[in-house]
Amino acid sequence: MPRPGDGAPRPVTLIPGDGIGPLVTGAVEQVHAPVYFERYDVHGDMKLIPPEVIESIQKNKVCLKGGLVTPMGGGVSSLNVQLRKELDLYASLVNCFNLPGLPTRHENVDIVVIRENTEGEYAGLEHEVVPGVVESLKVITKFCSERIAKYAFEYAYLNNRKKVTAVHKANIMKLADGLFLESCREVAPNLYGNLVANTAAGIAGGTGVMPGGNVGADHAVFEQGASAGNVGNEKILEQKKANPVALLLSSAMMLRHLQFPSFADRLETAVKRVISEGKYRMKDLGGTSTTQEVVDTVIAALD
Repeated sequence: MPRPGDGAPRPVTLIPGDGIGPLVTGAVEQVHAPVYFERYDVHGDMKLIPPEVIESIQKNKVCLKGGLVTPMGGGVSSLNVQLRKELDLYASLVNCFNLPGLPTRHENVDIVVIRENTEGEYAGLEHEVVPGVVESLKVITKFCSERIAKYAFEYAYLNNRKKVTAVHKANIMKLADGLFLESCREVAPNLYGNLVANTAAGIAGGTGVMPGGNVGADHAVFEQGASAGNVGNEKILEQKKANPVALLLSSAMMLRHLQFPSFADRLETAVKRVISEGKYRMKDLGGTSTTQEVVDTVIAALD
């Protein structure tokens, strides 16, 4: 791991993804961060993540990813879930905060949602018991509960967060959520963390501006923080008006992870300045700008 300021560029695996993914990851490529990308085309309709992609992430330790569309039904498993399981990316982080100059219904939002990524309702453990009856299994283990608890409290300590809040249903799911609550009384399991992250993103300005990442002991994948529901929006793609803010801010998180805090701060400050000035904004932020117009303005603010 290079020390801050040594200037040595780091290799990063890049998965542009589906739909608007290449448009917003292309925005990140233009800001001249101290990294170089190894690009791999992965799409949500694939059955498996190609082994060479996994090998690249294992080698580079870090990946930047655009959205992947998960086909509805048909027994096709989510490649997002596959990636998290394969690399044991057990902690999902979503930073939800107000951007200066962007009007929202709620002010002073500053929430970090940390959820367990590898088990719970999103583990994808489903089977048909008899025709017409399907079971979807929710698995909670003491090991994973304690691991995510330790991560959450360490994150809070290192980032001067005063409070860690648990989201659970131990009053109803007494064994599953009860075990989680017993192991760690103040951090959220998978489904609830996802719901909280999307809700928090909504009150702080929308999913298009919320950065996030999935972190394990050895690897990290950074992407848009809240659910990328517009990844397959053909109209946005045709008009080239995808919002790059979330992924630009996720890239700042990635740069801090890679020990480039100075460039990360510059990039985050540039993005916030562009949003605050209000001249160039995407449609979901009340403007009419294209992706490239926003990127060009961010690059100018970096200089």
